[in-house]
Amino acid sequence: MSDSEIIRRVLAGDRNAFELLMRRYNRPLYRTARSIVTDDAEAEDVLQEAYLLAFHNLEKFRGESTTLTWLTRIVVNNAIARSRKIKRRAEIIAIGSEPDWETHPASASLHLDSTEQPEQAMERSAMRRLIEKKIDDLPETFRTVFMLRALEEMSVEDTSACLGIPEATVRTRYFRAKGLLREALSREMDFALEGAFSFDGARCDRIVSGVFSRLGGASGDHA
Repeated sequence: MSDSEIIRRVLAGDRNAFELLMRRYNRPLYRTARSIVTDDAEAEDVLQEAYLLAFHNLEKFRGESTTLTWLTRIVVNNAIARSRKIKRRAEIIAIGSEPDWETHPASASLHLDSTEQPEQAMERSAMRRLIEKKIDDLPETFRTVFMLRALEEMSVEDTSACLGIPEATVRTRYFRAKGLLREALSREMDFALEGAFSFDGARCDRIVSGVFSRLGGASGDHA
C-alpha cells in the first residue's frame, strides 16, 4: 500500500491505518531524532510527539515532498526543541547529584543475548557502544547528516530537503563527519592495539609454572 493510500484511509477515519505509516518509517525517524537529542528515551518521546503532530495535521500534507521528508522535518523540529529543553534542564541539576545506575541506558547494554556466546555478545555490544558513542560525539550539524546519509542511506537530495540545507552543505558535512568519525575510531584502535595480547604477571606465572610442572619440578627446584 502506498503512502498516499494510507493517508487517504487515515483521513477517511481509519485511525489504525496510521500504524502502517509509523512502522514503515520508525527506524529512519528514530535515528534522526536520536542524532539530535543523543538519548534513547528522549528520542522515543520526540518521535511519539512528532507522530501525534503529523496525525493531527495530516490533511495539510499536499504531497509536495515525500512522506518521509515531511515527517523528518517534523521530527527534526521537535528534536531541536526537545534538545534545547534538555540543555536548559541540565543547567539546573545539582552538580553533586548521582546518576541512577539502575535506569541508566548503559546498564541495559550489559544484558547479553542468550543466543550468542557471552564473549561474542560482549564484544559485539562493546563495539556497538563505541561506534554509537563516537557518533554521539560528532557536532550536531554533522551528526544528523551522517545518520541520514550513512545509516539510512538517504540521498543528498532527500537529506537536503529533510534538513532544509543546500545539497553542497550536505556533502560537506557528510564528508567532515566521516573524517571526524574515522579519526576518533582510529585513536581508539591505537589505544586498543597497545594493550592487545597483553602479557601480564598472571600469564607469565602460568607459563613458568606449566613448564616446570612438565619438567617434573617446582620453579625453584632447578637451581
